[in-house]
Amino acid sequence: MSVKVLTVGSTVGSIRDLFAKIKAIDAKHGKFDLVLCTGDFFGPLDDPSAEEQTAQLLDGTLEAPIECYIMQGNSPLSDSVIQKFAKTGGELCKNVFLMSKSGIITTANGLRIACLGGRYDPEIYFSAEAAPGFASPYFSTHTMERLLSNTLTTSNAKQNYKSLADIQSTASSSQLIDILTTNSWPAAITNFSSTAPGLASSADAPPLDDAIRRTKPRYHFAAAGGTPPMFWEREPFIWSDESDRVSRFVSLGAFGGESATGKKQRWFYAFSIAPNSPTAPSIPRPANATKNPFTEAVARSVKRPFDSTTDSGENFIFGNNVRQPHKRTRVEGEPGKPPPGYKCHRCEASDHFINDCPERTKPPEGYVCKICDTPGHLVRDCPTRFALGDTGGKKPKPGYMCRACGSEGAHFVDDCPLSSQRPREDHRGQGRRGRGPPKEIAPDECWFCLSNPNLAKHLIVAIGAECYVTLPKGQIIPTQSQAGDNSSMVPGGGHILIVPITHYPTYSTIPEDLSGPIIEETEKHKAALRAMYAKYGCGMVVFEVGRLSAKGGHAHVQAVPIPNKLKDKVEETFRAEGRMTGVDFEEDADAALEACAGGRGSYFRVDLPDGKKLVHLIKDRVPFGIQFGRQVLVSLFNTPERLDWKACTLSEEEERADAQAFKAAFAAFDPTL
Repeated sequence: MSVKVLTVGSTVGSIRDLFAKIKAIDAKHGKFDLVLCTGDFFGPLDDPSAEEQTAQLLDGTLEAPIECYIMQGNSPLSDSVIQKFAKTGGELCKNVFLMSKSGIITTANGLRIACLGGRYDPEIYFSAEAAPGFASPYFSTHTMERLLSNTLTTSNAKQNYKSLADIQSTASSSQLIDILTTNSWPAAITNFSSTAPGLASSADAPPLDDAIRRTKPRYHFAAAGGTPPMFWEREPFIWSDESDRVSRFVSLGAFGGESATGKKQRWFYAFSIAPNSPTAPSIPRPANATKNPFTEAVARSVKRPFDSTTDSGENFIFGNNVRQPHKRTRVEGEPGKPPPGYKCHRCEASDHFINDCPERTKPPEGYVCKICDTPGHLVRDCPTRFALGDTGGKKPKPGYMCRACGSEGAHFVDDCPLSSQRPREDHRGQGRRGRGPPKEIAPDECWFCLSNPNLAKHLIVAIGAECYVTLPKGQIIPTQSQAGDNSSMVPGGGHILIVPITHYPTYSTIPEDLSGPIIEETEKHKAALRAMYAKYGCGMVVFEVGRLSAKGGHAHVQAVPIPNKLKDKVEETFRAEGRMTGVDFEEDADAALEACAGGRGSYFRVDLPDGKKLVHLIKDRVPFGIQFGRQVLVSLFNTPERLDWKACTLSEEEERADAQAFKAAFAAFDPTL
């Protein structure tokens, strides 16, 4: 059954007028099932009229006539909107739902709709320590990682996952979505198009290209094309590896805000779409389809100027026979100069491109350099960018810890005197010496990110809206699939990892406006595990290494069942092992954790079986072994042979048996069921 969708451009705070227009369009062309609002729905934070309408929306006096899904555009969201989102999970008022900055919803009709909010800046994209929240206007590599992780699942964003079979099956098969809404344009979208507008490259977000290749949206709507935003409907293109799946891209003009001289850009697009199903008839290849810009190589992209005032085209209400727009003659300009009508996106001047803008070297207000943590300059202009470390090589960023000697911020591991005593080898057996610092771990290489195809998904035993629960490889306690007196009393072993789905280095680096649901769900999983362990005569120890220097790492906590006869010995064992290795614990654990909030410091945390906390603050330039928690527990269990997890790994068949045994026992306690 087809779903009727109305998509609109940036509202920019004109919420009351937009709702009136939607009501009129629905009366004439409806009934629509839902409305997708792209770009900036809310107005500038310093606009009194926009603030008033936002307040009326949040308190319910301004009502939407149809179910509307909104997103973040170019601008940060206000505290009131962020707080309402955190409190309700996205429902700002009746019929208005704020989609996550990078997330996916599955409608009651079965449509999969994904969203990526914010704007692209390469420096912030690659340097951000964690996914920026709604208070930031930007998205980062971690934001993109969350989007791709979420597209691995098929559940509704308003509900918890119901079955591990869902995540395990869909994660290994398809990330395909029906509709994608973004603020930015993908960089390759104009390739092979004979109608492509002459748009400055600053509107492009190259990381979007890979996301589109992986999700293959049937419709993609973007809002930030040009200043002011322009309407452009690209010719459709085909995915030959997906039974000739057809994709369409539409850039929408803005509904609100300032408009350019002349005719206002078309700001809405209505269409009908049916959820994919095995029995659905194949869609005929559109007559005006082009090569796929995301899979075909481009020798030279041929772009033609576009008449931005045109409002022609047959597919503006539920049509699929899109008429190819007329080609326009090229508008010639001076070589090296912007075309007529171009404005620099930084200073609004028309005599230079953004890359030549004199304002480009000036950081935005409140900007702090990610290298030296001081304001006044951008990362690329940092005076310490080429500083040398203590051995003469390039100086690492603050927080980097050498994996050979444990020193922090002094030198890269390849420049370490200890590591240079013998050549290390890469996976091809070739020495690494002289090849420069090791590559940081990217989210798509992360052991814990669901989008990593090498993730051991057969070990996942539960999944919620924000976190998943998995058995680790090489559990601390021998599992019941292993013979021996020290095997666990908990089915499947019981050594568990609780992992946020979104990629963050530590729990303390999760933005405040996003941390609430993640921490709440983590605590629910802890409570469920504690109750399950008690059934099998065990208490629980939970520990977390919140080390910021492990850049590219993924936040997680480990839970281990402790037989009741050993519960009273846990604290003293941690303290004794700590005294031998230089790990001291703070007198006030809560104050120590507060000092690390917001990513201000590294820490090691233990939750003891009696509910007491131990916290060690990881100090600069002082080595800390990330296996300290495991070291303590193998000492408690008197199983030193299990210190190295790699020596404790099992075959995949045995791991699957352990996972199935644990899931069966955990089902009665699982908060996601």
